[in-house]
Amino acid sequence: MDLAPLRAPTPPAWVAEAVRRWPELLADHANCEKKAASTALALMFAYPEDRELAARLSRLAREELRHFEQVDRLMQDQGLPYLRQKPGRYASRLRAALRTHEPFRKLDLLLSGALIEARSCERFRLLASLPEDTGLPAPVAALYAALEASEARHYQLYLRLAERHAQEAGLAERRAEAGALIATRLAELAVIEAEAATSPDTEFRFHSGEPAAGEPAAGEPAVGEPVLRESDLAAREP
Repeated sequence: MDLAPLRAPTPPAWVAEAVRRWPELLADHANCEKKAASTALALMFAYPEDRELAARLSRLAREELRHFEQVDRLMQDQGLPYLRQKPGRYASRLRAALRTHEPFRKLDLLLSGALIEARSCERFRLLASLPEDTGLPAPVAALYAALEASEARHYQLYLRLAERHAQEAGLAERRAEAGALIATRLAELAVIEAEAATSPDTEFRFHSGEPAAGEPAAGEPAVGEPVLRESDLAAREP
């Protein structure tokens, strides 16, 4: 898969933190799969007249929910509790850059979806390729290796839908022009995506940036905070 749209690689420090905090990684990953399905459904509701988009994203949403089930089953197999986590900054920073008027709103929504899927694919690949003795537990690494191909397909689907929309909305008359238009806007959004995925981040999430001091791992007390039992974590505010 060509990941050229990504303007910066995932920081090695994030990979190391993901290995160290893999139970939290899985918990946020499960949430990400649900969010990916809801994003596809939201686009279907926003543009019901686009039947090709509806048909393709309907299948994508079902696949994302199957991925959620796989992650949730793995968490149960590993004896991991569900963790309530507040959303990270990644998606909100990307959404803030999207245009709000049509036909550009739809184009930006599709391109942001492509970037998110591309980043997911890149991180699955990084985590799945780590040596067994220094990487994720084998069942987690195996799942991520399997999911990489799916994320690649989803990334490519969003790009194809964006290209078709550019032509049908009159933003470009020919396919070559649509490709150039998309490449320009994708590059602009990719700069924002790269900053969100790589700059120092006090929260650890699947799409967070380089770890910065500020948020302890689940089960570890923050400075001045009493130690919490693992069972208490689910009761905390999201």
